[in-house]
Amino acid sequence: MKVLVTGRGGQLAWELEQTAPDNVDLVSFNAKELDISNQGRVNEVLMAQSPDLVINAAAYTAVDKAETDQQTAYAVNDLGSEYLASACKQIGAKLIHVSTDFVFDGTKTQPYQTSDTPNPINVYGASKLAGDIKINDILADQATIIRTAWVYSANGNNFVKTMLRLMAEKDQLGIVYDQVGTPTWAKGLAQMIWSLAETTDIEPQKESLLLHWTDAGVASWYDFAVAIQELAIEKGLLKRAIPISAIPASNYPTPAARPSFSVIDKKSAEIASGLNTVHWRQQLSQMLDQYKELDKK
Repeated sequence: MKVLVTGRGGQLAWELEQTAPDNVDLVSFNAKELDISNQGRVNEVLMAQSPDLVINAAAYTAVDKAETDQQTAYAVNDLGSEYLASACKQIGAKLIHVSTDFVFDGTKTQPYQTSDTPNPINVYGASKLAGDIKINDILADQATIIRTAWVYSANGNNFVKTMLRLMAEKDQLGIVYDQVGTPTWAKGLAQMIWSLAETTDIEPQKESLLLHWTDAGVASWYDFAVAIQELAIEKGLLKRAIPISAIPASNYPTPAARPSFSVIDKKSAEIASGLNTVHWRQQLSQMLDQYKELDKK
């Protein structure tokens, strides 16, 4: 099976490369090599490579910047998705596309189901939803759309690595406690995507397969930060503990509004992939072990 991955250099694409099955002929492209907002380039690359499957790990993810850079956010997240879907349709390739929990407004108190109506409250979420809709319209069941959240990895920039740096530099931190979701180790997401890629017994349907995937459990950003510090000290990645205060989001205003509750239900993804989610703290511990090993090299 030949698989083309977009977004090389990003967290998910890196993990997809690390975890690719032996029977996969993998080619990956970074944003300079394959700008998905350039329709001509998308068509050129996909026609030349002729993959069986495209995994779209490319996205405009600067949530706050998107509020003032709407044109670029939509060019990548909306038009880029449309161009990939159209090219996949032309060559008969399947598409696995990664979306976000930010398509929801965060007003629920129960985990979001795939059947819940999206209502994004920022430009990033709206641009991602627009792309999801285009993919479904163009490819129907030739595509799978996976919504995820709070992604981190030993590679790239993310909350975990930012916290490790700040905890080493600062004497105290204030972290938001009233935004709740679930962290997601990119490696676990990558493994689920590969499991889906090798699944052939999914029933044909009229629409794209829509799935939710994060690690198991629930956390606030404050809970996440406390766990990062505890595990990092335990593993020798930090030398000391600093006080971490729980602060309301209103004390840390950002250009983009964020959902206060973005826990998503993973049952359908577990069934489709044949994999069970693992608690986020266990995944965080494994990622920090990996980060420590990479740091030695």
